[in-house]
Amino acid sequence: MSENNHAHDHEHASGEATSREETLALLSYMVHHNKHHAEELSGLSKSLSGDAAAALQKAIRYFESGNAELERALELMKEEFC
Repeated sequence: MSENNHAHDHEHASGEATSREETLALLSYMVHHNKHHAEELSGLSKSLSGDAAAALQKAIRYFESGNAELERALELMKEEFC
């Protein structure tokens, strides 16, 4: 492993929220958490070239698209909750 590897030393939530408040908190956490991972992937992609770099850039775009949908779900839930 290179020294650029990120220690993944946190637990992922089970995905089972029991209340709207917990669901909001979980979605908010996941949005911020995933943004961090997207930033890490972007940094990693700078060390690649050719097809590998292109594939990783494509994956990052999908990752960011998924994150945008999580943000949208969070905002919609906040609107419904208020």
